[in-house]
Amino acid sequence: MGTTDGLISGTRSRQFDVVGERVRRIAGGLRRLGIRPGDCVCILMRNDLVFIEVTYAIMLIGAYAVPINWHFKPEEVAYVVGDTGAGVLVGHADLLQALGDAIPDRVRQFRVDVPQEIATSFSVETTSSAGEDFEAWLADQKPYDGPSMPAPASMIYTSGTTGHPKGVRRDPPSPDQVKTNERVRETVYGLRPGTRALLPGPLYHSAPNAFALRAGRLGGALVLMPRFEAESVLALIEKERIDCALMVPTMFVRLLRLPQSVRAKYDLSSLRHVVHAAAPCPPDVKRQMLDWWGPVIYEYYGSTESGAITFATPDDARRKPGTVGRVLDGCELRFSNGKDGWLSAGEVGEIYSRTSYNPDFTYQNQPERRREIERDGLITSGDVGYIDQDGYVFISDRKRDVVISGGVNIYPAEIEAALQSLPGVHDCAVFGIPDDEFGEALMAVIQPIAGTIPDLNEIRAGLKSMLSNYKVPKYFEIMSSLPREDSGKIFKRRLRDPYWQKSGRSI
Repeated sequence: MGTTDGLISGTRSRQFDVVGERVRRIAGGLRRLGIRPGDCVCILMRNDLVFIEVTYAIMLIGAYAVPINWHFKPEEVAYVVGDTGAGVLVGHADLLQALGDAIPDRVRQFRVDVPQEIATSFSVETTSSAGEDFEAWLADQKPYDGPSMPAPASMIYTSGTTGHPKGVRRDPPSPDQVKTNERVRETVYGLRPGTRALLPGPLYHSAPNAFALRAGRLGGALVLMPRFEAESVLALIEKERIDCALMVPTMFVRLLRLPQSVRAKYDLSSLRHVVHAAAPCPPDVKRQMLDWWGPVIYEYYGSTESGAITFATPDDARRKPGTVGRVLDGCELRFSNGKDGWLSAGEVGEIYSRTSYNPDFTYQNQPERRREIERDGLITSGDVGYIDQDGYVFISDRKRDVVISGGVNIYPAEIEAALQSLPGVHDCAVFGIPDDEFGEALMAVIQPIAGTIPDLNEIRAGLKSMLSNYKVPKYFEIMSSLPREDSGKIFKRRLRDPYWQKSGRSI
């Protein structure tokens, strides 16, 4: 057994009966602040027990919890708060302090002191003078004793390629959708009563948010990590007897970089279901994880807007390397080349989907953005891929990441997977840059394994042995680290944009 049940973070834990009592008092306090069903309450926090409690409280009274990416600049946070019309912002002390006067006075700001393990991990102060003390406010609140309201999903703000982030606002679910959604999440996330779940990803992202909120209701344990750290993951799996976790492929890459002596120190036999999403997983990385952890690695494909739409088992990964699985029950998937009609099996096109288990959504205050991504009632997140004759789905790349060189479509994800299989390559990003002859040429930025100096001639030779010549990048650059989100996704636009800005072109 693990050390305890309930919510766990570092050396802190909170039993679920205590969590429930705090949730009811937070909910009662929010109601007395005037929060009503359909209103928004913003959360600006790193992974913390209070984040979960506040979210449950908001849901209890039928309001929208709006987790904000704590990397946002003050003006971006202010935009989200203003766009939602939120009258309450709950945040970690240092994050509220950094906002200065960006948030209007009409918004009540509540300061949550930063727990020591988070303060140490991020090298920040534990408290500040910003906002009202959350715990002092909570001590004066009476529990909410009203009915549980139909709880909408958290409103997640996704960053677009241009302009302001957009909030995905779902309708409250019907009773049937609640039941179906729970079944889908049980399949995809592997969550069941008594689950001891680990979350190393940030709660402001849609998948970690949904995973954590579901796991916290099942009576086992939910272990939050301030941030991903490879050996700490192994230590927590052993210590807390973790059986279920949500990760992203970048985490797998970092785990696989651990020396064998470190990997062998920990007992991982409690693992039952480790699911990943957010980005394509190179087949070789998936194979190595299956060889190490056994048949416990699952994958799903989806987006904030769609939810999960495909699911791949360990057997699927062995049988069809690179697949994101088959379409889930209650989901519809089609592929488009931008012309009339839909594509057949084996033809690559933009992916459109529809799910029956998720309530419908719109973009907060931007309904026209929803219409831009919709076709025949199906929506797209801009991914490109195909479905094979056996019903397995493969993702080629993001539509915006596809490179058109000499009139030929090239999918960087395929090249990145090949690069990551080569010795000395820790991670990489491939994208198109301006080229006078071909329109675009391929650029590969490589992050080497620490302490190594890649031989670019060997890398080129390795790629030529796996790929067609036109897929081998024309240019290479070495960087000690790549810009990333907390989820592990690479900020590819930060790498790409300077080349296009110099050219005066955007495509």
